[in-house]
Amino acid sequence: MSLTVEQTKQRNKDLIKEVLEVYPDKTAKRRAKHLGTFEEGKSDCGVKSNVKSVPGVMTIRGCAYAGSKGVVWGPIKDMIHISHGPVGCGQYSWASRRNYYIGTTGIDTFVTMQFTSDFQEKDIVFGGDKKLEKIIDEIEELFPLNHGITVQSECPIGLIGDDIEAVSKKKSKQYEGKTIVPVRCEGFRGVSQSLGHHIANDAVRDWIFDKAGDKHPEFQTTPYDVAIIGDYNIGGDAWSSRILLEEMGLRVIAQWSGDGSLAELENTPKAKLNVLHCYRSMNYISRHLEEKYGVPWVEYNFFGPTKIAESLRTIAGFFDDKIKEGAERVIAKYQPLMQAVIDKYRPRLEGKKVMLYVGGLRPRHVIGAYEDLGMEIVGTGYEFGHNDDYQRTTHYVKDGTLIYDDVTGFEFEKFVESVQPDLVGSGIKEKYVFQKMGVPFRQMHSWDYSGPYHGYDGFAIFARDMDMAINNPVWGLTKTPWKAAA
Repeated sequence: MSLTVEQTKQRNKDLIKEVLEVYPDKTAKRRAKHLGTFEEGKSDCGVKSNVKSVPGVMTIRGCAYAGSKGVVWGPIKDMIHISHGPVGCGQYSWASRRNYYIGTTGIDTFVTMQFTSDFQEKDIVFGGDKKLEKIIDEIEELFPLNHGITVQSECPIGLIGDDIEAVSKKKSKQYEGKTIVPVRCEGFRGVSQSLGHHIANDAVRDWIFDKAGDKHPEFQTTPYDVAIIGDYNIGGDAWSSRILLEEMGLRVIAQWSGDGSLAELENTPKAKLNVLHCYRSMNYISRHLEEKYGVPWVEYNFFGPTKIAESLRTIAGFFDDKIKEGAERVIAKYQPLMQAVIDKYRPRLEGKKVMLYVGGLRPRHVIGAYEDLGMEIVGTGYEFGHNDDYQRTTHYVKDGTLIYDDVTGFEFEKFVESVQPDLVGSGIKEKYVFQKMGVPFRQMHSWDYSGPYHGYDGFAIFARDMDMAINNPVWGLTKTPWKAAA
């Protein structure tokens, strides 16, 4: 039996109260601010965000190093990114996000390779500056076609005070002005990986834009130049998005940072518009580009045909009638194909309930794609969202949706048991917990080794994957806890 909105709200309040009763009073008081129910008409989701996690609870967040090296800088393909510190952080972040790229690995592209200064105890005692200099020399000897280097600092670097800026300047001068970027992204900075995004954005500002000058005088601009910012090309997402922008008559001069290059970063200030996909990770540099270079930016959503059409028209609104007509032509071209996908999968997915808990933009952006298939989002939340992320989420969620920020492993498990969704979309750390509970699951950080999910091409894959997850006959061989109890 389906609940009314008021019944749903009351159930959510009772559920949150039940979860909080398990905690000590102080912890319960703190966690209560991060759990709530969205009420229509409010300008936010009613939860507190971007606050340090409670010690002792099982948070699913990452660190500042993960936000810089693993998200923003790592996918820049023709630069080498040094994990400066002990080997563990670099090993963990090595080739884990499926940032697709075009190039020859080890020759002119390096995304899936791992470079680390491999700190040992003596480096902690005596400092690692000389070791950093040595690894840069070795990189220049072994991989001479690299176009630049970044130094991604791990926790010990900030604790012992290594001067990575001085080393970077010295080596840049030695190698005839090579771009070498020191990034102060020690993992302990901030409350999550979110500050790592901000630090990485600031490093682009200070060490790329401010030093680039006019390095590419041969580059000729057009009135239709755009840069894709905040798309990491997971499973080919940026490519499926780029197809649509180019079909409507725009020229994509840069991708940040999936399949991106140093030259594209340097040329971004020459764009006429920056189209921003992951607001959380790249809004800082987008605002800077607008303030300093006068390049406007607009957030877009290429998940599902409804949001794709809205976004194409919004982007076209920054240009002339030629681009506006191009947007309508693209929408009309793909509409029959999208309708065929919906006709095939909607009857199999109609009314299915979904709970999400992801990072970046996904807790809100993918909602439209699920709704295009007749599915309902009954709970959503961010790992490292800020207040403005939750404000943006109000445009996507429905009255009575359960909202949870930095949800703990215990809370999420209890929410799923009580709400009883047909599908959970979250990260790799949560995947096997819910599958063992008998709940269909999709890994929504890197598309569960599938993708792309962006664009019209991606929607067909998205619909297929959700159908395979929910309607897989394997679920007939196991029972969820609530079905077993019944």
